[in-house]
Amino acid sequence: MINLQEFVTKKYQKSIAECSNEELYYALLNLSKETSAAKPTNSGKKKVYYISAEFLIGKLLSNNLINLGLYDEVKTQLAAAGKDLIAIESIEMEPSLGNGGLGRLAACFLDSIATLGLNGDGVGLNYHFGLFKQVLKDNQQSTVPNEWITEESWLTKSPLSYTVPFANFSLTSTLYDIDVPGYKTATKNRLRLFDLDSVDSSLIGDGISFDKTDILKNLTLFLYPDDSDRQGELLRIFQQYFMVSNAAQLLMDEAIEKGSNLHDLADYAVVQINDTHPSMVIPELIRLLTERGIEFDEAVTIVKSMTAYTNHTILAEALEKWPLEFLQEVVPHLVPIIEELDRRVKAEVADAATYIIDESGRVHMAHMDIHYGYSVNGVAALHTDILKSSELKPFYDLYPEKFNNKTNGITFRRWLMHCNPSLSHYLDELLGHGYHHDAAELEKLLDFKRNLSVKVELETIKAHNKRKLQRFLKEHQGVSINSDSIFDIQIKRLHEYKRQQMNALYVIHKYLDIKAGNIPARPLTVFFGGKAAPAYTIAQDIIHLILCLSELIAGDPEVSPHLQVVMVENYNVTAASFLIPAADISEQISLASKEASGTGNMKFMLNGALTLGTEDGANVEIHELVGDDNIYVFGEDSQTVIDLYATNGYEARSYYEKETIQPLVDFIVSDQVLALGNKERLERLHNELIVKDWFMTLLDLEDYIRVKEQMLADYEDRNAWLDKVIVNIAKAGFFSSDRTIAQYNEDIWKL
Repeated sequence: MINLQEFVTKKYQKSIAECSNEELYYALLNLSKETSAAKPTNSGKKKVYYISAEFLIGKLLSNNLINLGLYDEVKTQLAAAGKDLIAIESIEMEPSLGNGGLGRLAACFLDSIATLGLNGDGVGLNYHFGLFKQVLKDNQQSTVPNEWITEESWLTKSPLSYTVPFANFSLTSTLYDIDVPGYKTATKNRLRLFDLDSVDSSLIGDGISFDKTDILKNLTLFLYPDDSDRQGELLRIFQQYFMVSNAAQLLMDEAIEKGSNLHDLADYAVVQINDTHPSMVIPELIRLLTERGIEFDEAVTIVKSMTAYTNHTILAEALEKWPLEFLQEVVPHLVPIIEELDRRVKAEVADAATYIIDESGRVHMAHMDIHYGYSVNGVAALHTDILKSSELKPFYDLYPEKFNNKTNGITFRRWLMHCNPSLSHYLDELLGHGYHHDAAELEKLLDFKRNLSVKVELETIKAHNKRKLQRFLKEHQGVSINSDSIFDIQIKRLHEYKRQQMNALYVIHKYLDIKAGNIPARPLTVFFGGKAAPAYTIAQDIIHLILCLSELIAGDPEVSPHLQVVMVENYNVTAASFLIPAADISEQISLASKEASGTGNMKFMLNGALTLGTEDGANVEIHELVGDDNIYVFGEDSQTVIDLYATNGYEARSYYEKETIQPLVDFIVSDQVLALGNKERLERLHNELIVKDWFMTLLDLEDYIRVKEQMLADYEDRNAWLDKVIVNIAKAGFFSSDRTIAQYNEDIWKL
């Protein structure tokens, strides 16, 4: 038992009731940090270092209180003093350490590594302003720095620091730790974030522009600095090397401290390379080992047996390729090592598609990871199959034993217990607490499929969560929504392959349908959330179209009672925690074969939304688990799409010319939309869909509209709909990140 009043008295010399929410937030932050600090770190001999450019950890207060077993006590004691934990948590700034699914996955994985009692830390960078804060004005996205680091925070400064050599200077790092307590475990792990004391925010000019040349002052200012110019690319190389050199030095020191002689380093450490950003850890480990007296051949053998690579994409452009001359400019000491690793590949392999350095002098980071690591994993069954059969086939032919699948997962502590306490408490009543530790126990919910009172309660919980989202949006964005409408939600990074543009064309279809007098049985609210990279023009054009449609519909008294479009500003983990529990329809509409996995699809399913999706990524596994009757699938399958790319068989214009499609696409440049928007942006997007449409929006559009209309009709049969909801929640247990991490450990890490 904790006595919160005692803790507050010690800090502020007053009662809980007399404290402001801000004072209580800092008291609870300190309570959590002290409780966590008292736990020992895991002391297992072998440790996994999960290196990632992103860790989208979200607000930590409630999550940590849950994992430390303090949440219910704290909430009760606060309530007794007239205080609300949710209001207190709103004081917390969300850490800007990630962008999208990649970073949120890494955060879920750290939670599960700790919960399973495995020895493993995350290693990354301490970005001061993250990606950016998205501000929506004039129906466009604008960007400002996303400040989050306060004087008192979850960061704890470590005495450890390392010297990282670059071409013309060296930098000395500062290490900050964030404790990662597992769910009711005796030990804790850490997220280890490297930084520079010399970083200077006065470098930032308009929006998020800054001097990219002053590395001493800009190195950890932003996540993914704009790399559309040479200096931006060089800065990314500086960042990535700073991250991996620190990580490599840290893991070697920790291994030596535990008794390693470095010849046996692989018995003490395993590195999981999360996407290609940390790839330079391979030549850096080789460099450090040879610097400490180990022969080059042995160093290569050691590194090969301790590094594993996770591929997160099917998009070739997302696999990093750095010009060798850029590496020469930033990290010249790594270049001879990379050249030698490439020479060895070329001596043994005839297929130029597998070379590390191509004929243009570009270094393919993923190729280095695959040749000089011992494991390559995809993140959903379909994704891994595509890697083996097409995208990475030459490598699979060389190293079939290295390839394996690890379908992504989510932590149920964050994505059920924290974000949807009404549902989680009800599941506790129905099923007991077993599913907290073993998510497969959610299957017990199937026993209640015919139980009317359970359906009534699930309906009540969903309505409650819709009202919570309604309040959140009113408070944060000044937007009023109809909580009695169907909530149709697409929240993810803005990218053409995720096809937010197809959803926008559906909105146009619905708008025109209502204008024609076809009034829907129930109002529909379509939510979008996500950021577009500043250099990604078409993605920003899509946001512009969505915002123009939102304004057009809101201003039309014929349509607005029946249809609303909401773009959630600065979508992040906090916004997701309100959106996901409130959703009825989960939009997972990427072009089949392009989404590696998705994790939003799992979060929605767990919280009782039904999936509207293509047979892509983990949608395939959701479909297998819930069966045909409990998911809404549309569109061409992945093999058809792969074949269309291979034969250049897709021609957007032939679809555009269909009488059902042309009016929707042309509406983008109609007088009504142009009156609200930027002509250049709207015409560019219109042209893109007709002339190029690289991600085949129009290919699936008619089927998407048909299936979505069916879904809206089915929603009216509440009994049948809730049958589907129950099946989805019950079958979501497979997608626990605890299961994923147990598989990583069993098959790859062997801690």
